[in-house]
Amino acid sequence: MVAALLAVALTSQQPIPRDSLGIARLLASLSAADSTVCKLAGRALGNYGGFWNLDSDLPMPMPMPTPMPMPFAGPVVGPIVIETGTHWGRDPKAPSLGAFRVALRDRSRCVRHIAARMVGRVKPAWAAETFSSLLRDRDPGLRETGVLGLGEIESVQNLGGLRDALRDHDPAVRSMAAWALGRLRHVDVVDDLTRALSDEEVEVRSRAAWGLGAAGDTRAIPALEAIVRDPAAEVRRTTAWALGQIESKDAVASLATLVRDPETDVRQTALWALAQIQSETAVSPAAEGLGDRDPDVRITAAWALGQIESPSGVKPLVRLLEDEDADVRVAAIWALGQIESAEAVPALEKLDNDRAGSVRRAARWALAQIEGGGPRIHPRPKIRIRQ
Repeated sequence: MVAALLAVALTSQQPIPRDSLGIARLLASLSAADSTVCKLAGRALGNYGGFWNLDSDLPMPMPMPTPMPMPFAGPVVGPIVIETGTHWGRDPKAPSLGAFRVALRDRSRCVRHIAARMVGRVKPAWAAETFSSLLRDRDPGLRETGVLGLGEIESVQNLGGLRDALRDHDPAVRSMAAWALGRLRHVDVVDDLTRALSDEEVEVRSRAAWGLGAAGDTRAIPALEAIVRDPAAEVRRTTAWALGQIESKDAVASLATLVRDPETDVRQTALWALAQIQSETAVSPAAEGLGDRDPDVRITAAWALGQIESPSGVKPLVRLLEDEDADVRVAAIWALGQIESAEAVPALEKLDNDRAGSVRRAARWALAQIEGGGPRIHPRPKIRIRQ
C-alpha cells in the first residue's frame, strides 16, 4: 500500500486520499514502514518541497547560496527549493484531522511528526492544548512531538511551555525546543537560547544558534561569537548563518575567522553571511575567500563582493578573472558588473577571446552594466530547507 501511495504522490502527481479513513490507513501503513519510506511519504503528504535530511525529520533552515540567477550564467551553487505536494488549507473541520490527532501518539516517531506538522499547520482550536498535554507526558518521544507541534503553531502564548522543554532531561526534546523557540522569532527567546549554546549536545547548540539568528536581535552577537570555535562544524556553520541573519557589522571579525575554517561548508556560509551584512569592513575577509582551494567557495566569495558593491573589491576580483574554473570567472565578472567601476573595463575587454562562451557573454553583460546600458540584477541567495 505504501509503495502504491508513494507512486501516486511522487510520480503521477495524483491526489492523495483526504478522508479520515484513507488517512488513517495510510498512517497505519507508514507506522510499520521503513523510516526512509515514511519520510518520503510525509514529504508528499505534507507538501514539504525541497530536501529531507534522512538523518532527521525536523525542518531545519540552513544556508545554501545560489548567487547568480543571471541570463548568461551556467550552473548555480546549491538547490532551488520547489514546493510540491498536497495543499490542505486551514479548515479546522477538515475530516482528516481526526486521523492525524490520533496519530500524535503513534509508536512511530516519523508518523507522530507527520501528524504534528499537519495539525500544527492547520491550527485547529484544540491543537495548542493537545500539544501542551504531550509536553507533560512521561514518554520523551511524545514530549518531543508536543514541542514540534507547538513550534509549527508559532504562537508566543506557548513560550512558557517551550522554555520548560528547553530544560528537559532528554536531548531530543531540548533540541526540538531550541528549534521551536527560534520559530517564534521573538526577542524574549534570546536569553533562553543563549544559555542553550552551552548544552552538551551538538544538535541543541546548533539549533539554539539557528534560533538566535531567526530572532535577529543584536544582543545575541557576543554569545554567537563565543562559539565560532565550537568543536562541531555543524554548530560553526549555523553560527555563521545566524550572524549573517542578524546583519550587523559587529559580527564581521568573527565571520573573518570562519572564512579560514577547515570545513568547506563553514567557509562558504561565512562568506554568505558577510554578503548579508554588506559592510565595507567585510570586503577584506570576503576577498580572502577568492583564494580558497574550493571553486564553490571562490564563487561565493565573488558573489559576496558583488553584493557589497565596494570599489575596493575590484582589484581582487580582476585577479580572479584568470581562475582556471569558468564558473568562477563568471562569478567574478558578475561581481564586477554589480560594482560598476571603470577600473575593471580593461580586464573585462580582454575576455572577449576567452575560451568559454559563458565567460564571453558575462563580460559583455558586465561592460554594459558599467557603461550604464544593462539591467541591474540584485539576486538574493536562496535558503535550503533541510527537512
